[in-house]
Amino acid sequence: MMPRIAYCSPVNPAASGISDYSEELLPYLAQYADITLLVDDGLHPTNPFLRQYLTIQPLRKLEHFVRRGAFDAIVYHMGNSPVHARIWQSAQRIPGVVVLHDFVLHHFMLWYAANVQRDVQRYVTMMRTRYGDEGWHVAQLMIRSRFSAAAFNFPCNEDVLAAAQAVIGHSRHILDRVAAIRPDLPRGLVPMGIPLPPLIDRNEARQRLGIPLDRPLLASFGHINAWKRIEPMLRALALLRREGIDAHCVLVGSVSPNYDLDSLIWRLGLQTAVTVTGYVPRTQFEYYVAAADICFNLRYPTAGETSASLLRLLGAGKPTLVSAVDAFCELPPDVAAQVDVDGSEIDLIVAYCRRLLSDRSLAAALGARAREYVATEHTLPGAAQAMIRFLADVYGWPPPRLIHPQPLWDPTPVCEPEPVETSAPTITAPAQPSLLIQSAARAAAEIGLTEDDTDALRSVAVRINELTA
Repeated sequence: MMPRIAYCSPVNPAASGISDYSEELLPYLAQYADITLLVDDGLHPTNPFLRQYLTIQPLRKLEHFVRRGAFDAIVYHMGNSPVHARIWQSAQRIPGVVVLHDFVLHHFMLWYAANVQRDVQRYVTMMRTRYGDEGWHVAQLMIRSRFSAAAFNFPCNEDVLAAAQAVIGHSRHILDRVAAIRPDLPRGLVPMGIPLPPLIDRNEARQRLGIPLDRPLLASFGHINAWKRIEPMLRALALLRREGIDAHCVLVGSVSPNYDLDSLIWRLGLQTAVTVTGYVPRTQFEYYVAAADICFNLRYPTAGETSASLLRLLGAGKPTLVSAVDAFCELPPDVAAQVDVDGSEIDLIVAYCRRLLSDRSLAAALGARAREYVATEHTLPGAAQAMIRFLADVYGWPPPRLIHPQPLWDPTPVCEPEPVETSAPTITAPAQPSLLIQSAARAAAEIGLTEDDTDALRSVAVRINELTA
C-alpha cells in the first residue's frame, strides 16, 4: 500500500529557497507515496503542477487529519525564516520528522517572539535560561537591532529537536551537531537534490550581457549581506587589479538594507570594476553564471545550511571558491577551492584567482569535476530515494517501491528568452533616504524585522508609497 505523507513546507510564492527545494523534490518523492501538501492559510501555490498532481490543504487542518488517521508520516521543513512560523507551531503540537535546513534558528525565534507572540522578552528570557549571561548579552544586542555574528553561536533549536520524532539533514555536519543535543534522536542523511543546470556557452552569455569577451570576470550570487564575505572578495579584487589583472566583479542579487555595499565599493576605489545587478530573473541569472570565469560562494558564519545556490554553480560547471567551514568542508577537494576564514582569507582568494585566471585548462577541469559531482551525488531521484528509505525506517514501513515509474512532472524551470540589458548597471553614491523612510526603518528594526521578512517589508513599502504619492 502506498504510504500517505503529510508534507509541510513553504512553496512559491512564499519567499524562501526551501520553496524551490520542495517544488523540485516533490515530483520525485511522489513516485513513492501519496503526498498531501500542507501550506499556510491563504497561500495559493503559483506552481500549477502542485495543484494538478497533489492534494493541497491548509496547515490549520493538520490536527484534524491526524485525528482521523489520514497520514502514515508527517514531514516538517524547518529553516531560519519567518515563512516557517505555522510549520513551527504545528511541529510543537504534533510530532513528526523534521527536515532541518538550518541548524541555527536564532533569527527565526527572535522574529517569532517579536511578531507572533508580540513579547520580545520571551526571547530574552529563553536566551538567558538556555545560554546563561552570554546568551542574555547577545539577546540585548539583537533586540536593539545590533545584529551580531555571535548570534550564530546560539542555535535556539532545542524546542524543535525536543518535539521531533526524527531529523533529516543534508550534511554530516548538521547531523553531528544534532546528535550533540539529542543523541537518542534518529537521524537521516539525505543529499540535497537539484536539477542539473543547462550548459550555456560563455561567449554567448557575454554577448547577451554586453560583457567584453576577454575581461576576467568574478561573480557572487545570492542575497548580499555581511556574512557572504563580500568585503574580503572585493579587497582581493583590488589587489588583483593592482597587479595589472584587469578583473571585474559582478554581484548578482538583492542587497541587504543593513549592509552598506556602496560605501565599501567607494572606499576600495572599485566604482568602475564592480557591477551590482540587484535581483534578476532566472534566465538572466543563468547567463551571469555562464559568463563568469570564477564564481564565489563564501559564507561565514553560517547557520549550518547546505547551499542550493552553491550546488547550482557547481552543476553549471563553474570553478567556484567556497569558505572552508561547516558543511562546505564536506565537498571533495577537487570539486571547489576552499578558502580559510582566518587571516589568510584574502591572500588565498588572490592566489586562487591568479591561478585559475592564468591556467584555463585547470579552471575547466575544476568546473568539469564540479558538474560531474553534482550530476552523481546531488540528483533529485537520489534525494527522493534517500528520504523515502529513511521514513520507511522511522515508521516501520516495508521497503519502498516505485508506484509511478516517472516523476509526476518535470521540475526543470522553463526559461523563456528575456531581454537582457547590454550595458552594465553603474554604481552611484547612495541617496539620503527621506525622514519618513528613516523613521519606518527604525520602527521595523525595533520590532525585529530583517531583510528576510519580505511580505512585511513589502507592505511597509506600499504604505510609504501611498503616503508620498
